[in-house]
Amino acid sequence: MKKAEVKVGGTYAAKVSGKVVTVRIDVQNPRGGWDATNTATGKKVRIKSAQRLRGAVHKSKLARRGGPMALAIPSQAGEGEAKAARGAPDATRANVGRVGASQSGAKAAKKAKVRREKKPSLLDLAAEVLAKAKQPMDCKTIVEKVLASGRWQTKGKTPAATLYSAVLREIQKKGKDARFRKTGRGQFELSAAAK
Repeated sequence: MKKAEVKVGGTYAAKVSGKVVTVRIDVQNPRGGWDATNTATGKKVRIKSAQRLRGAVHKSKLARRGGPMALAIPSQAGEGEAKAARGAPDATRANVGRVGASQSGAKAAKKAKVRREKKPSLLDLAAEVLAKAKQPMDCKTIVEKVLASGRWQTKGKTPAATLYSAVLREIQKKGKDARFRKTGRGQFELSAAAK
């Protein structure tokens, strides 16, 4: 909204603490913005800029039936969308006031189509290296073989220490079902469960 569109005494939808709530503008604040009251909780809030306001709130037929108020936000909902929502089911009415509701749905659908293949983790690749080696190995050697294969990359300074702690964590968490078994100091092999 624009500053000139805001009227003292008006009721607006505003973003307060990460949520869109209905507020009544009480007075203009001398430091800028407005002092308002949250109509749902009765708490005083400060609206620092007109950008926090989403639009004027008007009671609709839905509000007369005891439901939530509908928002009339001409800057965010097209005139055609607002007219279509008046006769539409409640779920559609709720989406009219949301910013880019139809656009965000389209973006989510696009992301769902472009699903990337999951990259194997260092732990998975370490299990593969130990399966091929068929003998206990230390984490530094395992990491060297994984990096040489080119299937995993890191910018970390201590990938062997990271692998060591991850293997120990898996052994502690899964117990007998873990893929790894500690054979000696810093030496691991595949467990019977993983073979």
